[in-house]
Amino acid sequence: MASGFPADSNSPPTEIEGEVDSVVFHNDENGYSVLRLAVKGRPGEVETVVGNIPTVNEGERLKARGVWIDDRQYGRQFRADHLQAEAPVTVEGIERFLASGLIEGVGKEYARRIVEKFGTDVFDIIDHASQRLEEIDGIGAKRRRRIKESWKQQRAVRDIMVFLHSHGISAARALRIFKTYGEDAIETLRANPYRLAEDISGIGFHTADEIAGKMGQSGEAPARLRAGIDYVLKQAASSGGHCALPFSELIAQAVEVLGVPEEAIEKTVSGMIAAEKLIEDRIGEARLIFLPEFRAAEIAIAERVRHFTQKPVSYPDIDAEKAIAWFEEKQSFQLGEEQRRAVSEALTRRFLVITGGPGVGKTTIFKAVLSILVRKQVKPVLCAPTGRAAKRLSESTGAQAVTIHRLLEFLPEGGFARGRSRPLEGDLFVIDEASMIDVLLMQRLLEAIPNDGHVLFVGDVDQLPSVGPGRVLGDLIDSGIVFVARLTEIFRQSAASRIIAAAHAVNQGQLPDLDTGGAEADFFFLERNDPESVLQTVVDVVARRLPARYGFDPARDIQVLTPMNRNSLGTENLNAALQAALNPPEAWKFEIDRFGATFRAGDKVIQTRNDYDKEVFNGDIGNIREITTDPARVVVHFDGDREAAYEPGELDELRLAYAITIHKSQGSEFPVVVIPVSTQHFIMLQRNLLYTAITRGKRLVVLIGDRKAIAMAVKKGESQRRWTGLRERLAGVDLDE
Repeated sequence: MASGFPADSNSPPTEIEGEVDSVVFHNDENGYSVLRLAVKGRPGEVETVVGNIPTVNEGERLKARGVWIDDRQYGRQFRADHLQAEAPVTVEGIERFLASGLIEGVGKEYARRIVEKFGTDVFDIIDHASQRLEEIDGIGAKRRRRIKESWKQQRAVRDIMVFLHSHGISAARALRIFKTYGEDAIETLRANPYRLAEDISGIGFHTADEIAGKMGQSGEAPARLRAGIDYVLKQAASSGGHCALPFSELIAQAVEVLGVPEEAIEKTVSGMIAAEKLIEDRIGEARLIFLPEFRAAEIAIAERVRHFTQKPVSYPDIDAEKAIAWFEEKQSFQLGEEQRRAVSEALTRRFLVITGGPGVGKTTIFKAVLSILVRKQVKPVLCAPTGRAAKRLSESTGAQAVTIHRLLEFLPEGGFARGRSRPLEGDLFVIDEASMIDVLLMQRLLEAIPNDGHVLFVGDVDQLPSVGPGRVLGDLIDSGIVFVARLTEIFRQSAASRIIAAAHAVNQGQLPDLDTGGAEADFFFLERNDPESVLQTVVDVVARRLPARYGFDPARDIQVLTPMNRNSLGTENLNAALQAALNPPEAWKFEIDRFGATFRAGDKVIQTRNDYDKEVFNGDIGNIREITTDPARVVVHFDGDREAAYEPGELDELRLAYAITIHKSQGSEFPVVVIPVSTQHFIMLQRNLLYTAITRGKRLVVLIGDRKAIAMAVKKGESQRRWTGLRERLAGVDLDE
């Protein structure tokens, strides 16, 4: 903001102090402030001070160290490299501070009365003789307690803010830390700063490690080594989908993260295994190290699946052949042979997996099974991992479907109300988009299904596996203990779709037909060979060409899908370009800058983690309905007529969503999908990634980029192995040996 220059570049730093007359500007994220200061010893003089301070309020005393400058735009200023605020000491300052609204139960009138009564002794009275506040008209015991507690909290917040800000933590995150630990925050962090990475959303191991280093923590401190090992395993789960890592790989990654000798890591891992903080299993020759929660989830899943597969169905007697004939007559069409077999198995097995790509008739199987069983008074329960997938399931079957989280009755404090002790109610549980479900959610779902329930999983095992740890659907299929109905026949009504033809070609390792189709085609390829040209074409196609030719709404109907977050064709750069084209700044539009992003009213956004308080979940997409300044908040309208309000410090839960990663698109369908494909993405160019992206498009898919990149993706059929033990546990292999 300050664009000026020192009036005298050789003038030494100086110090000034005074009383904060007003706070012109304060950025909660980085503490940057523009203040008007009544300078001590200069009656009537009010100077502008700029600098960084975690928290500051009118009336407070301020000490500043820095230099005087003449800013070209704003004139004379004191540019501070150090600012320190303290409680006010003058009668005027104390009254202004109390009237600022910071102290609960005190407004302008009560501030005047309190200062009139106690003068400069106000804070001492609140601290040590708060009952005397009741001598003032209108202040009773209840208000007095509120005032004392609020003042106590403000002091604690200030101490904590200053402490944390000095260690590089923004004011917004410092406030979260205070809300988590309260007045014990400083002591907690001094004892073990690595708790931040476990307890505070938005603060990871590296930030905690930096704080620990500034606090003098040894590089080989046991708490640091344990936290680093835990971080490596959790990163492997979140970024690679691993439930475990081979011992040698864990050691190598931990050495890289922590920068300490292997021996120290190996000793710490052994100690964590002895303390059951980690668990060791063997799969073949691999010595796998698990975090306990992932191993426990795998064991629970295997136990529940074996329970269901070993029990016969408890439906009323059904002649499958006659039932299928009844459905065909009712619908006036014939099922294919694969469909007939899948329906028959669903009527005669307690646990079944149906898998297949687009256009193979999975929805028809749903309808057939539900029609037949509902007629027999069987109660079905339909669910899917995401709101969009649940909505699509409802629309395709005509039956109500909900998200798994809603079905399990998520609790604001975390966890679910439904489980072994309070199972779900129903006879048949149909779970769509099963490839998206990770081990932790699958554990909770299977534990909540009643012992006499029936389970039907439906999904496309060739799509990307879950974002979270595990490859549950793949392991279920590969275990050999679950009956799997594989659908491969593409039906006549789908065979004409170039989207479906392209998807199946990619899945079979073949280059799709990239030649331009006719005017009514639903799959197009626009060849562009350099990233800048790809970027410009993506923006032009989304903002101008598709809306002009087909009437699509660029924000509501069109979704850009890309493999990565970073580089020139990653989500960050694409979103900046698309936001500039689709929702540019306007004088009448409110906007807010937080966590490196600018949000405007009208922006398309995506939720990046589960927030049970707001009832919004990772992957939910919405639009910013309004941004208000008093109070400061951002209101987002999500699919399903849900709204959620975010305070500025919570905005790291949101990202712009004009472009999202292909991983984030799982379980969703969009009218139009635009996919930039470049050799720049070579690390992520995989067959299942491109296949998943193409299958997200419902009416139109546009690939923009390099033929060579598409060929690379199609050729690369084997993605990185996910380390799990579920397949072996399902098959009954003893992993302790």
